[in-house]
Amino acid sequence: MATVRIATESDIPQMVSLLALLFGQEAEFAPDPSKQERGLKAILADANIGRLIVAEDGDRLVGMVNLLYTVSTALGTRVALLEDMIVEPGVRSKGIGQALVKNLAEMCRRDGVKRITLLTDHDNFKAHKFYSNCGFTRSDMLAFRKSL
Repeated sequence: MATVRIATESDIPQMVSLLALLFGQEAEFAPDPSKQERGLKAILADANIGRLIVAEDGDRLVGMVNLLYTVSTALGTRVALLEDMIVEPGVRSKGIGQALVKNLAEMCRRDGVKRITLLTDHDNFKAHKFYSNCGFTRSDMLAFRKSL
C-alpha cells in the first residue's frame, strides 16, 4: 500500500508527470510542464493557497491531489476546491484514491474547511462513481468559465 503524505518541493517533477497523465485524459486541458511546475511551486510556497498531497510507493509517486482554499460567503467560512486528482492507471482500484481523499478530508476538518467542491468531465462516469463512493454528492450547479 502506498504512503500518503504532504508533498514537498522535491516531489514537483513527479507531480508534473502525474498532471500530464491527468490533463491528457481531460477534455478542456493540455499538459504544459512549465505551467504545472509554476502552479505547484506557488501552492507549496503558501499554505494559505492550498495543499498538495501525494501517494508514494517506494521512491515513486503513484497519485496526488491538489486542494485550493477560498471563503464561501454562503457558509461564512473556509471551503476548498479539489482542483486535481490522479492515480496512475496501473495502480487504480487498490485503495490509493480513497486513501488520498480520506487524508484530504481529515486535513480539511482539522483546518476548519466546511465544504470540498470538485469538477469532473461530464462523461467521466468512473470518476463520478469514485467520488460518490467517497461521500461526495452531485450538485445542481453548472460550471462556467471565462478565460482571461
